[in-house]
Amino acid sequence: MSIFDVQVPIEVGGMGKTIGAAEFKAACLRIIDEMNRDGEPVIVTKRGKPVAVLSPVETEKKPVSIWGAMRGTVLRYDDPFAPAADPNDWDAVRETARDTD
Repeated sequence: MSIFDVQVPIEVGGMGKTIGAAEFKAACLRIIDEMNRDGEPVIVTKRGKPVAVLSPVETEKKPVSIWGAMRGTVLRYDDPFAPAADPNDWDAVRETARDTD
C-alpha cells in the first residue's frame, strides 16, 4: 500500500510526484518512507508552484572486491612453479651458509 494512493493527493507528471505543502506537512514521514522505497523524487508545491524537491540520498558504492583486482596486469608468466628469485639472492640463505662454514 502506497502513501501516494491513500490520504494524500499526488499528481504524477513528467517531472515526478508532486504534493502540496500542507499535505506534505501532514504526511511527511510516510512520504519520506515511500520515496525511499520507490526512489522517485517528490516535488513540494505551494499554491501550485514548486518550492522544494525531496530526493533520495545516493548511497555509497560497495567497496570493490579484491578478487580480480589485478586481472590483466601480469605481462609475462613463463613458469608458475619456478622461484620468484634466485635463492642465492636472499640474505637469509647467505647468512645460513656463513653460519655453517
